[in-house]
Amino acid sequence: MSVDVVTQAARPTADDGTTTTAAASPPRHRRRGAGHSTGDVVLRVLRLLSPVILVGVWQLASATGVLPASTLPPPSVVAETAGWLWESGQLSEAILVSLRRAAIGFLLGGGIALVLGTVVGLSRIGDALLDPYMQMLRMLPLFGLVPLFIIWFGIKEEPKIYLVALFSLVPLYLNLVAALRGVDPDLKEVARALRLNRLERVRHLYVPAVLPGVLVGLRQSLGAALVALVVAEQVNAGAGLGYLINNARDFLRTDIIVVALLCYAVLGLLTDALVRALERAAVRWRDEGVQR
Repeated sequence: MSVDVVTQAARPTADDGTTTTAAASPPRHRRRGAGHSTGDVVLRVLRLLSPVILVGVWQLASATGVLPASTLPPPSVVAETAGWLWESGQLSEAILVSLRRAAIGFLLGGGIALVLGTVVGLSRIGDALLDPYMQMLRMLPLFGLVPLFIIWFGIKEEPKIYLVALFSLVPLYLNLVAALRGVDPDLKEVARALRLNRLERVRHLYVPAVLPGVLVGLRQSLGAALVALVVAEQVNAGAGLGYLINNARDFLRTDIIVVALLCYAVLGLLTDALVRALERAAVRWRDEGVQR
């Protein structure tokens, strides 16, 4: 019942005091959906064709000598190298090691971001005490922290994981704080009038309100974590995709470097697709909760 009242408070009303409904919306949605079906198909086809066209142009430029193999090997060579690395087990092992570093660092940074963002977003005291330091951290050249991390944590796994955590912390924190501060004050008043306890406010008010912002921050944090991973794995890595890149650099194997970079890119696309799927599921859950 409390959810219905809080939800109704945010809905517009007609002049006679009754709550307006979206009676005309279904036909409009049907017309818009029908109009967009063909466009969606075209966009999907273009999305699939885009990498194919890029690879074709790349191969043509290499075959005609416009793009020397010493600068960038042709796609056929890159594919052959990727197959050899996979069959030898080097590529799969490197991907697993890099994923482990990224996952641990992201979970650490994301967990800290959720705690700090909640404290700062809901508490004026937390805002006064913590937010200035987070804003300072946001302005720091994080790549310049690599030497300091090496001095503090050595050259093993710790500096790599902590660097990923630091990179992924800031975007999620900023989006969570902004989402909490953007919660409609009228809804807060309604929740207070209904005497909702803290848990009910979090469940029915704050979670649906901040969900879009948190998901945006999650996508940005995952991207930042992968960027940090590329940098971190250049620091005395004994395994992982960065290790492959360092070895390939020493032997001028640009094909192996390209394979490793493509693996980073694919990991980024997969994580982004995962967050998009979570976003669609979360939005459906929020809308169903509002309708109930």
